[in-house]
Formats: sequence, C-alpha cells, structure tokens
Amino acid sequence: MAHLRATGLGALADLGFRGLDNDILAPVIVTGYAASRTHKLTPGEKEANRVLAVGRAPVEHGFAHLKNWRILTKLRTDPARATRLLRALLVLTNLEINR
Repeated sequence: MAHLRATGLGALADLGFRGLDNDILAPVIVTGYAASRTHKLTPGEKEANRVLAVGRAPVEHGFAHLKNWRILTKLRTDPARATRLLRALLVLTNLEINR
C-alpha cells in the first residue's frame, strides 16, 4: 500500500480488502460497501458497488483467462520481464475473446 501511495496510484478491490487502507480522507484502496443484517445498503451505496464492479470486471476476467496459460506456473524470470510477458498474453487473450 505504501508503494501505491508513493507513486500516486490507487487500486480497486473487493470486500476482502476492507480495512487494509485506514486513511479515510485519501484512500488508496477503494472497496465497496457491505450490507449486514442491521445495515441495509442505500441506493447510493448499491450504485457505488455497481460502478466498482464494472471497473473490476475486465481485470478479473483477464486474470481468469491468464490461468489458461499453464506455462505461467513454471515461469521463473525477473519481474520486469514477467510483467511484459503477462501484458502481451493479456492482449492476445483479449483479442481472442473479442473476436
């Protein structure tokens, strides 16, 4: 989280990451709202969750499709090269999906 804050970046995350970022005024990790028995979500909170899900969906689908590339389980290289490889695979996967 400190790396994100230092670079001025942020992240969209699911509810599993709630509480990880305790800076309420300038959060780096944006999570949705959770409902409970005593707290029902307001229409605004539901809409915020919907917008968050729309932003996260392409990334989640991309990760799911990358799991089809079994060779990645044996990948042993430096992180910069791995990042370039994953970006290329993700582009190829998106081209195949959108065909």
